[in-house]
Amino acid sequence: MAGTLVGARPRRPRDPACDGDQAVCISVPPRGSSSPGVAEMVVITDSIRLAFCFTGVVGALLIYGVLQERIMTLPFGEGDNQEVFKYSLFIVSCNRLIAACIAACTLVSKGMYSELKPVAPIYAYASVSLSNVIATTCQYEALKHVSFAVQTLGKCAKMFPVMVWGFFILKKRYGLKDVGLAVAITGGCFVFFSFGPTASRVAKGAASNLFGVGLMGGYLFADGYTSTFQQAMFKGHSMSTYNQVLWTALCSIVLSSFGLISSGQVGGTIRFLIAHPEAAFSIFLLSTAASCGSLFISYTIKTFGALTFAVIMTTRQFLSILLSSFFFGNPLTGGQWLGTLIVVTSLYYQGLTKEAKSSKTKEAGGEGEGADPLLSKMAAPPKA
Repeated sequence: MAGTLVGARPRRPRDPACDGDQAVCISVPPRGSSSPGVAEMVVITDSIRLAFCFTGVVGALLIYGVLQERIMTLPFGEGDNQEVFKYSLFIVSCNRLIAACIAACTLVSKGMYSELKPVAPIYAYASVSLSNVIATTCQYEALKHVSFAVQTLGKCAKMFPVMVWGFFILKKRYGLKDVGLAVAITGGCFVFFSFGPTASRVAKGAASNLFGVGLMGGYLFADGYTSTFQQAMFKGHSMSTYNQVLWTALCSIVLSSFGLISSGQVGGTIRFLIAHPEAAFSIFLLSTAASCGSLFISYTIKTFGALTFAVIMTTRQFLSILLSSFFFGNPLTGGQWLGTLIVVTSLYYQGLTKEAKSSKTKEAGGEGEGADPLLSKMAAPPKA
């Protein structure tokens, strides 16, 4: 044919639906193309995913935090029939029941039927479950004695317990920067505690406040053990996250139910829920929010890594304090805002410096993002 060059690529027929003025008709080049348009599309897609992850994680956990404070500190009922819910182990059981159902359904939907069976010895799951139940119970019980802001900031001080457990269980060594950050975060918490009220609205005296601080200490060390031993299980056994969640949750249901029965709280729990059905609904919503938050957390870490998730969680902690102050009338003093700022700034600095270090490691051919076990534990979701 005249005018046709030998070896020339045939021209693709023009799509009649696209005219020269339409910007919505996009021709996608083959995979691996370095076209600027493709790069822009990838950036837009990642931005949408990040916004989705941020909204999901922060939204679910903010709802979880509000319901947690409402259930543990505000009475149910009216007039002389007002009562405060005090059966923390029942909330733990409900949380773990929904978590186990979600994990099992996920494994079935993915066709991972072999993961429905325990991969590690049952005592390994039970060990994680025991520390997890202790940590979560301490977390709920602490709200009877200290404010929600104290509980939230107290969770940020988990670096020291994680480092201690990491040293003894995983034989980890931590640098001066990690120690310095742990000191800064703990110092910020100390400033917060020193410059304003820290007691819960249902606390009874200074001794109750001190007991609440002790409960938060129990939470930190139990939660630090949970995170560290979970990592040891992943290293020692070939298991999926959902397998660990499933069997840890099942063991937690058994342990928390045993605690309810042995402490004689079953009858009181049933009576309370019958008298105040709105409490049962609130607990169901709390457990659902916690489980949905866990799903968003898993997706966020898988898609963007522990570093991005750590920054999102820091933002969520700050917003939780603001929300508690707004909804429940817990104003903070200037000194307490200063302590909060120290903690939040330290956490942001940790995430940003680790991200820079991760990028350099990737360029050098290293493991890159998520390689730091300390940061991974810091980014781990709070135990619901």
